[in-house]
Amino acid sequence: MEEIPASYFKIEEFQFESGEKIQEAPVEYRTTGKPSLDDMGVIDNAVIYIHGWSGDCSSVRRIAALTEPGGALENFFVISISSLGSPGSASPSTTAMGKDFPEYTILDMVNFQRQFLDEKFGIRKVRGVIGTSMGGFQALQWAAEYPDEMEFLIPLVTSWQVRGINYALFSYMNHLIEGDPEFRAGTRPERALSLASMLMYLHGLSREYYQGLENAELESSMMDMGSEGALMDPYDVIWRNRAAMKHDLSGKLESIRARTLIFGVNQDRYFPPELDTIPMAQLIPKAELVLFDSECGHLGVNEIGKYNEIIVSFIGGD
Repeated sequence: MEEIPASYFKIEEFQFESGEKIQEAPVEYRTTGKPSLDDMGVIDNAVIYIHGWSGDCSSVRRIAALTEPGGALENFFVISISSLGSPGSASPSTTAMGKDFPEYTILDMVNFQRQFLDEKFGIRKVRGVIGTSMGGFQALQWAAEYPDEMEFLIPLVTSWQVRGINYALFSYMNHLIEGDPEFRAGTRPERALSLASMLMYLHGLSREYYQGLENAELESSMMDMGSEGALMDPYDVIWRNRAAMKHDLSGKLESIRARTLIFGVNQDRYFPPELDTIPMAQLIPKAELVLFDSECGHLGVNEIGKYNEIIVSFIGGD
């Protein structure tokens, strides 16, 4: 897939659930495909892709097999937005507000996307929303809070709530950073950020994957992840984790009216199917569920192209 350059837009004013507001909020986004217009001149073939915890709008490459010729989304206008709180769009680091950036919720992240779509493209209803991991939190919340704004929903390796090991991981990462002497002194806590990133790496893949690595390879991979993590902004990480830790759509999934196709990976250690995707499929009216095996565990989502025909059939069912 040819790398598509990012584009930028500014929301004149964005208001958070808390009532706080920011002005001139930047939005980073990428589009693939061509828009089609209805009789009123409004784009009627938009599909939104929402990236995961550490991604940005370029993460749309994860579904490249679906957007390329012959892919299930080749005739759609796919819009991928760097989420609220992620570098590129309005975040503690991008705005240089740091700790003064308003704390946000998953619903704020959804409303940020909705406001952007309306102001930039005049889109108030999309054909579908696809969300990976934390992007799935947003996709599910969108479908539950605004059930008439999409026709189909495809959550990938995600859940309707954060609890158990996921809650503990997000919390532990924040403890690492907030307890670091450098952070408390107002300087960049590179070591804590590095350790937090290593922690995420140790759960992203299957046990079989790690077992297949030599110890030296595992050490090298851990250090690479740590080096990448050290470049993150601490407030970006803390605020994002706090938003994730509050994610809970219990009692709301029954409101979803979009046709729903859920994908889960049997070896996903973040969202094991028996704890997350299977119960979620039972809670969403008429949801369809596809489970598959991948040694890549949570990152098996990158293999979604193997299920192109299933997605073609699902989308064609509307």
